[in-house]
Amino acid sequence: MTGTEILALTMLGGFMAMILIGIPVGISLAVSGLVFGYIGFGPGLLGLLPSRIYGVVTNYTLLAIPLFVFMGVMLEKSRIADELLETLGHAMGGLRGGMGIAIVLVGVLMGAATGIVGATVVTVGLLTLPVLMRRGYGRGVACGTICASGTLGQILPPSLVLILLADILGESVGSLFAAALIPGLTLALVYVVYLVLLGLLRPDTVPPIPAAERDALPALELWKRIGRSVAPALLLVFAVLGSIIGGVAAPTEAASMGAAGSLVIAALSGRLDRGVLGETLKGTVSISAMVFFILICAQPFALAFRGLGGEHLVQGLFAWVPGGLNAELLFMMLLLFVLGFFLEWIEISYIALPLFLPLFQNADVDMIWLGILVAMNLQASFLTPPFGWALFFLKGVAPPEISTRDIYAGVLPFIGLQLVALGLLFLFPGLATWLPTAIGWN
Repeated sequence: MTGTEILALTMLGGFMAMILIGIPVGISLAVSGLVFGYIGFGPGLLGLLPSRIYGVVTNYTLLAIPLFVFMGVMLEKSRIADELLETLGHAMGGLRGGMGIAIVLVGVLMGAATGIVGATVVTVGLLTLPVLMRRGYGRGVACGTICASGTLGQILPPSLVLILLADILGESVGSLFAAALIPGLTLALVYVVYLVLLGLLRPDTVPPIPAAERDALPALELWKRIGRSVAPALLLVFAVLGSIIGGVAAPTEAASMGAAGSLVIAALSGRLDRGVLGETLKGTVSISAMVFFILICAQPFALAFRGLGGEHLVQGLFAWVPGGLNAELLFMMLLLFVLGFFLEWIEISYIALPLFLPLFQNADVDMIWLGILVAMNLQASFLTPPFGWALFFLKGVAPPEISTRDIYAGVLPFIGLQLVALGLLFLFPGLATWLPTAIGWN
């Protein structure tokens, strides 16, 4: 091992140490990259940085991020999601596990309309967790269902994860959106099957809504609510995703259409006012600034690590893995899964993933399929203790009687279900590649 490679490992250790003592991720990335890059190269590293940062902030595809964030935050702040959840809850409430299934369906719709985990988990947690407790749901089942459903937005388009992965992989956003649709819906179906089985095997943990409460809402009124809350959200999702996947509009153009559509839906529902608009703009700026700040701070780290020979270290590590290409893919999936316990998806995407990609690109692995495998793996990072963000979001809005242990124990079965879905995608690549090929994207 050369001196520069030792320096690369030391830089990686320094980054992890700063994370563990509580220094913000972006600052940890920038400081470790600049310090060790300067030690290894001197001031030459600084000359390369401006062009890398300029490439990030002028990337036309990444302009879709704040627009999609605006669309999601508007649907959250205008409380359209509240009515959507209440309507689907009553529609499914007669089944054992029906409320849980309704939460999964809301996770699908909100994920496809927002792609923001925090917004979905907080909204669903505030509205349903006290109600589920009152109706006799098991604490773990309720917490796990809310957290898992809230993370569906990270695999279902228009996910921010997919937009950034498209940039990293050098693939079109439309092809990744198309590829993610069937795997994302498959994962939601796995959740639904689990809740149905739970209703059969352990009905005491997922009881139905009492008949008297269901009868209090007439069928006609329920259908009116569906038309008022579910239909607009579906139309918005189909318009945005359909225009991208169908090749009618570029992702940025479709994102602007989605942002405008969320304004129209909020206005027609009578919930658009100056306060809602102000909160939406504030939330959009905050989330978008966080994403771009980390992307910019990742540039010195990536430059320094590669320049110090980090890629050769990674290639040497994979050379020790027996079993050929499939074993190397599984090894990478395992590494990303373990990193998800400690790091956020943005750092994993922009720091770890580029180190592994050249190996699989040289082996002619389908980058679309690999991208969806990675996206589903990264989605698990929102659920895995101790640093899963969905767990933190739910704990912040949970009633006092819900402990951290309840939340951690509740998500474990759903982490297992995610691994099952990931295994299905690994064994059947057509789940990801069929739709892009069918419509001519791949």
